[in-house]
Amino acid sequence: MTTKSSSPPSHATDSLETRSVHAGEPRPRPSGALVAPIYQSSTYEYHGEDYHDVAYLRLSTTPSQVSVGRKIAALEGAEAALVTASGMAAISATLMAFTSAGDHILAQDCLYGGTQSFLRGDLSRFGVEHSAIDPQRPESWAAQLKPTTRLIYVETLTNPLVQVADLEAVVAFAREHDLISVIDNTFASPVNFRPAEHGFDLVMESCTKYMNGHSDLVAGSVAGSAEKVRRIKLTLDHLGGCLDPHACFLLQRGLKTLTLRVRAQNASALALARLLDSHPAVAQVNYPGLKGHPEHARAAALFDGFGGMVSFELEGGTTAAEALLEAVTLPTVAVSLGGPETLMVRPAAAIHSQASAEQREASGITEGLIRMSVGLEGTDDLLADLAQALEQVG
Repeated sequence: MTTKSSSPPSHATDSLETRSVHAGEPRPRPSGALVAPIYQSSTYEYHGEDYHDVAYLRLSTTPSQVSVGRKIAALEGAEAALVTASGMAAISATLMAFTSAGDHILAQDCLYGGTQSFLRGDLSRFGVEHSAIDPQRPESWAAQLKPTTRLIYVETLTNPLVQVADLEAVVAFAREHDLISVIDNTFASPVNFRPAEHGFDLVMESCTKYMNGHSDLVAGSVAGSAEKVRRIKLTLDHLGGCLDPHACFLLQRGLKTLTLRVRAQNASALALARLLDSHPAVAQVNYPGLKGHPEHARAAALFDGFGGMVSFELEGGTTAAEALLEAVTLPTVAVSLGGPETLMVRPAAAIHSQASAEQREASGITEGLIRMSVGLEGTDDLLADLAQALEQVG
């Protein structure tokens, strides 16, 4: 059996579609296999490496972990990437790697509920403070700075209001004030936005969502410079949030269809958002692909697509929202997002239930708000189902 190369080829200039399929794949192919095997081994032969470089599952140095990490780095347009046991493992390891007791973080004022809880609860217990910033008002950020501020943290598209921060201003502000710029890119995925190419230092994904795209694993990733990713890895080594070999295999497989899936979800989400926006039973639609969205121009300039997430409120409030969730037949009422199935949920009752009613209200998350993760069903089928459900509650 012959092999073409003993080292993985570079895919830096390839299209995103080609990187999705070929980047990070082991070369030469093990035994000629087109699909990378599952290396179901916790430990490997020792050849005198530094402790943190020993091939060991908890240290994220096994072939399965390294291979999928290289693929993600190529997709993000970053120098290196690390896979983790969940999106929260990526977030917690990253924030803990670059802060110590007495340090301070600037964080977007509307964040994923788990991130908010980690900032308010765990990090504050360890002596790390944070201040909320309005992502639309860069002129107000300097007033929140402290001598101990170490990083600025934002999301590409917020959960669940699908807002778009002034991302270019975030990068400029971080550079001006010697801060590390960190972004959660989960809602966009590298298909729609590649923050590293726009100057962000670190890019995180909950790979549970679009990156894997099949609702069958929990994983996370962080990408950036090799030096910064290495620092996060050393923290993760002690926290223990490594990704197991079978999850690596599933994630590597899911990434091969990432571009196809996300672009299909973009198209369906835009069609559904337009239907909602034109329906008299709907009071508000949040989707950056709509021209009426306050950050539409920014999203159109920065993104390659507007994403698969839509949120909306009905004229009838919470009662109508609950009725709509009962009336739809294709979407499933469930948390999470980015899979092949369309999902709907009331964030106030689920993903943001840890926040107080006052905190939710301050963030614009009403009791009747519905979040919809658009899946891979036929667009016409989804439109027909949503239309019949709206007629029932309208």
